[in-house]
Amino acid sequence: MTSPFSVLLPVYRGDRPDYLRRAFRSVVDDQELRPAEVVVVRDGPVGAELAEALAELTSQSVVPVVRVDLEENVGLALALEAGLAACSHEIVARQDADDISRPRRFAVQVPLVVGGLDVVGSAIEEFGSDLDGETPGLVRVPPLSAREIAETSRFASPFNHPTVVYRRSVVAAVGGYEDLPLMEDYWLFARLVAHGARMANVPEPLVRYRVGAGAYARRGGSTLLRSELELQRRLRREGFTTLGQAARNVAVRGGYRLVPETLRRSLYQTWIRLRRSG
Repeated sequence: MTSPFSVLLPVYRGDRPDYLRRAFRSVVDDQELRPAEVVVVRDGPVGAELAEALAELTSQSVVPVVRVDLEENVGLALALEAGLAACSHEIVARQDADDISRPRRFAVQVPLVVGGLDVVGSAIEEFGSDLDGETPGLVRVPPLSAREIAETSRFASPFNHPTVVYRRSVVAAVGGYEDLPLMEDYWLFARLVAHGARMANVPEPLVRYRVGAGAYARRGGSTLLRSELELQRRLRREGFTTLGQAARNVAVRGGYRLVPETLRRSLYQTWIRLRRSG
């Protein structure tokens, strides 16, 4: 026996209906351990096809679906906060609208949270834009132990956000998701590390992570650079990083946002492979 848990799934107008159907069914129909509910947050208006897919999934789901329909697009952080407020259970699993959870995911992660951990993530396997995503892809293994997570968090996010399962009360205790475009997850995880949350990652890739044509473009540009600089300012203000670490992060992470997309892709994949071999 294990505790009931919620799945938190945000959706916005840029999501594809076919990807959403596959993502939703991967956390409901395919799971060895099914959730007690799925909380779907519609972040602002969506097109007719996506609205139809949401209605279909809500009506046909074998587990209860709680809809949180926001009238305006508020961004991921505030959408997730609205969704967390609607979750009925202490344990919450994140799911993105275009990724695919492996059937073993919740059967592996939820018992670890029930057993005492506050946050449990996993490795991911990247795949392209094909719907089923069965072609083997690049596996990204995050830091596994609490010590490795704490060390990594001074330079990079220690979790793959779409893989995490956590205790809602612990997330709330550090202030929840705060608005910081494209960096809200890293900022949350850093505060959780500072708070002393009990954390671990599973080396098994329990989520297939969809990497579209614009994935590397989104990792750069002026908007992300501004968020990067604000993140580093907050980390330093809170004493989470030293002055030297902050300077390194601005130079390396900030510089990465400014290089051409082709070079950014190469640097990113090289860094992942170095982490795996190290």
